[in-house]
Amino acid sequence: MNGVKYSQWRAMLAITKGSLRGIFRSPSAVVFSLGFPLVFILVFGFIGGGSVSVKVGVDRHTDINSRFYEGLSKVKTLKLVTDQPAAEMEDDLKKGRITAILNVVPQPGADSLPHFLVNIRTSTASDAGKKAILLSVLKEVTARIDDRVYPRASVATFTSEEIPGRVFKTIDFILPGQLGFALMSAAVFGTAFLFYSLRQTLVLKRFFATPIKRTYIVLAEAFSRMIFQLISSVVIIGLGHFAFGFTLVHGWVTFMEMLVLSVFGLLVFMGFGFVVSSIAKNESTIPPLANIVTLPQFLLAGTFFPIDSFPAWLQPICKVMPLTYLIDALRKVAFEGQHLWHVGWDIAILTLWGVVVYAVAVKVFRWE
Repeated sequence: MNGVKYSQWRAMLAITKGSLRGIFRSPSAVVFSLGFPLVFILVFGFIGGGSVSVKVGVDRHTDINSRFYEGLSKVKTLKLVTDQPAAEMEDDLKKGRITAILNVVPQPGADSLPHFLVNIRTSTASDAGKKAILLSVLKEVTARIDDRVYPRASVATFTSEEIPGRVFKTIDFILPGQLGFALMSAAVFGTAFLFYSLRQTLVLKRFFATPIKRTYIVLAEAFSRMIFQLISSVVIIGLGHFAFGFTLVHGWVTFMEMLVLSVFGLLVFMGFGFVVSSIAKNESTIPPLANIVTLPQFLLAGTFFPIDSFPAWLQPICKVMPLTYLIDALRKVAFEGQHLWHVGWDIAILTLWGVVVYAVAVKVFRWE
């Protein structure tokens, strides 16, 4: 070495830099890490957060100038359809596209007080929940008119108090799930393909001809993945926050804590990638093996739906998966304002998974 001391760290940084350039030039890496999650976030960001809307058809014989109809038209929950042919409206009712068809007809009473006959036509195809909302709205409108027409003493007096709260938006649920999915996919697929390719192209073997130690080779590749995923996480969180109002309770503190959790989750899932790259017999077997790890978690770890919405027999399986605890920790930190020491249970389960998967990786990992 001519008296020159070889720097393992400088060699590691050089490999990290080269690997990072390769990742940015890889379309698949960008798609898995940013493309898919951003598409889901954009879709749910635009459609989420709205209130429930009940679409109701209005029969052409309805008296739209009546007091009852005016009361209905002021209810924001109802979307009254008045400009549709009767045949089309009937067809929409049969197909469940509208909840009901209303016909409000004034009825002559014994006195001069108003009275209305409200005919409600529904279908077995209509959403049961929306039918219940419609009936509740009709009763409320009726009660309001009754109070004006027949003023009477009430058996109860109501007082209300509203305390400040935090609205849980759709994006607050979806974004942590998509961030966890992006981290898992990039870690498992990226690591598996990378080390399999390095072995097949004899790049690892060439590294052995240099003074760099094997540990630093692995660290260099891990650092490059970590840097890229941190950038991806910043983009995902930033877009969600500034474009769709994703909640970061403590601002920059919450943002940094989410990045710490992202790095930790990435390290755990990279262990699965090491295992897959080692047991894969050829490159075509990597996707099926990686999907065995990622697909069940993508569907069952609370990425799109709360775990409580799954059947009771399936929930224990959901609660075993590491992605469940990463997503849960991200949601608690982002929306509930908890700090890292408050999500110790989630971190502990992830740590346990990390210990197990890296123990397996050490046993099966092949350098050549």
